[in-house]
Amino acid sequence: MPSVTQRQKKETGRLYGVGVGPGDPELLTLRAYNILSRVPVIFVPLKDRESRSYARSVIDSLIKKAEGKVVGLVLPMLRDREQLAHYWRQAADTIWGYLREGEDCAFVNVGDPLLYGTFVHILETLRKGHPEIEVEVVPGISSINAAAARAIVPLASSEERIAIISGNRDDKIIRETIENFDTVVFMKMNTLFDKLLPILEELKLTDKCVYVRRCTTQEEEIIRDISQLKGKKVDYFSLLILRK
Repeated sequence: MPSVTQRQKKETGRLYGVGVGPGDPELLTLRAYNILSRVPVIFVPLKDRESRSYARSVIDSLIKKAEGKVVGLVLPMLRDREQLAHYWRQAADTIWGYLREGEDCAFVNVGDPLLYGTFVHILETLRKGHPEIEVEVVPGISSINAAAARAIVPLASSEERIAIISGNRDDKIIRETIENFDTVVFMKMNTLFDKLLPILEELKLTDKCVYVRRCTTQEEEIIRDISQLKGKKVDYFSLLILRK
């Protein structure tokens, strides 16, 4: 006779963390497409209840689902980790409600789920309360790879070193990273650009940079003279590649 643990594991649905790429639906992998085509429930992150999910917009043209099968999870863009943790717990509880009923579920994440993805926090929160859940992560094309491809800028070659900085880092970390790496990718430019540009100007490196906004989408913008961006509002879905 199977144990309670075995029965529970069999009856609990599997969670898929699915990377849907940077924005162009054609960059969805076949594995991602196949999973999203068959899972009963797809979770999409929302900034708030009134907003439209960016991840949902990527899969809309390819995945034809009844509205009831696509569930929005409010996961706002906040800096306070305590506040964020509250939303992570709410999202995890909602997902668990479906998993415990035996339904397979997919959480879609723009780019790659495990590279600065919201899925990382959802998964960690879920596993704290339900370590027995089965999980599969489907990698996606990250905005870093996509931006480099669109701008045709090599990220690294031979013995070169590459670093990634995300978020509001202090000047010391920015300078040390620029000094110690051949290529630096700066993400979440909306919180970083105002302090980054003066440093790049001081180091005379602005001509080694390319700024890419919403790559692979109809709103894509590639700027090689980043001084044009001074004083402008920089998009959250943007990055800057510095290749010394």
